[in-house]
Amino acid sequence: MYDVAAVRRDFPILSRKINGRPLVYLDNGASAQKPQAVINAVTRGYAEEYANVHRGLHTLSNIATEKYEAVRGIVARFLGVADEREIVMTSGSTEGINLVAYGWAAPRLQAGDEIVLSVMEHHANIVPWHFLRERQGVVLKWVDVDMNGDLDPQAVIDAIGPRTKLVALTHMSNVLGTMVDAAAVVDGAHAKGVPVLLDGSQAAVHGPVNLDAIGADFYAITGHKLYGPSGSGAIHIRKERMDEMRPFLGGGDMIREVHKDEVTYADPPMKFEAGTPAIVQQIGLGVALEYLMGLGMENVSAHERGLRDYARERLEGLNWLNLQGRSAGKGAIFSFTLEGGAHPHDISTVLDKKGVAVRAGHHCAGPLMDHLGLSATCRASFGLYNTVEEVDALVDALEFCHELFG
Repeated sequence: MYDVAAVRRDFPILSRKINGRPLVYLDNGASAQKPQAVINAVTRGYAEEYANVHRGLHTLSNIATEKYEAVRGIVARFLGVADEREIVMTSGSTEGINLVAYGWAAPRLQAGDEIVLSVMEHHANIVPWHFLRERQGVVLKWVDVDMNGDLDPQAVIDAIGPRTKLVALTHMSNVLGTMVDAAAVVDGAHAKGVPVLLDGSQAAVHGPVNLDAIGADFYAITGHKLYGPSGSGAIHIRKERMDEMRPFLGGGDMIREVHKDEVTYADPPMKFEAGTPAIVQQIGLGVALEYLMGLGMENVSAHERGLRDYARERLEGLNWLNLQGRSAGKGAIFSFTLEGGAHPHDISTVLDKKGVAVRAGHHCAGPLMDHLGLSATCRASFGLYNTVEEVDALVDALEFCHELFG
């Protein structure tokens, strides 16, 4: 049985107060808090075990290298990937997607070639493709969501034309909570000979992911949302795609030999990992993923579905609250505005006075904001340590806002 009270005790920050009130942290979609196990691992890494990896033969270097390289296998297990050599360590999803843009797409795409995106992409899965549009004449094709915020897999597949070279989609919207039927998109795209990149920054946090079953060519995750340190992350790249890629960053570790007139590269995945990595952060990510797998991602998903259903019921009962995204199978993410014109920044500030932390702004999703006809929303995003009592605290704070702003 999932014991949320026990889980909360693993996160020291949850015991603090904000403005004299218990912290209700509902900004997990931006960054999640860290369990004590991760904090301990990072502290130990710097205080007792720090050294550079891959280069030394002394004791500390061996310890750091062993722990760092073990994370590759942990990530593979977490994502349901059979071969850990298909895992490239990155600073997060942004670097992972840029690696694909520079290392795979840039040398292959020509003017007039197409990349299919959905309108609800995070900027991290938009801007790298805009670089190719600006610099190489690549065409971006956009697929809209419906009135509930759902993305029809067939609409994505139908957008694929003879010059489409890549489909790049979020697996879960960071604004609407919409889950994309990734397997259906991958099957349809592969049937047309088109590879698929999935931004897993949100989806991998909230439930089990099995990439060997989904079959995506590229899948990026970021550590700071997965209860791990910032500056950590990874991307899964199928071997046949790795073989098609050129290196993105050059430097130490990604080479075999360097001479004045010749460079030979290391085998993947090291070929795509240049320079001294975020050693301690990645070790912390490994601990965070082990923590999640210890809880069981199915259990985490079930807990968050319960929060989602309760929050949906409570929030829909506020007839002056405008909710964005009403997908039946969405995650526990709620974006909203208040009738009457109160700005989301002001709403967020008032909620903070009540100890409730939410996000306000465009959430790095400009095209989706344009589609919704909004400049900004507030967003309450739930995680594995949140409770139904915190849903009630959010609703109470929103009712105070409504009274305050009229």
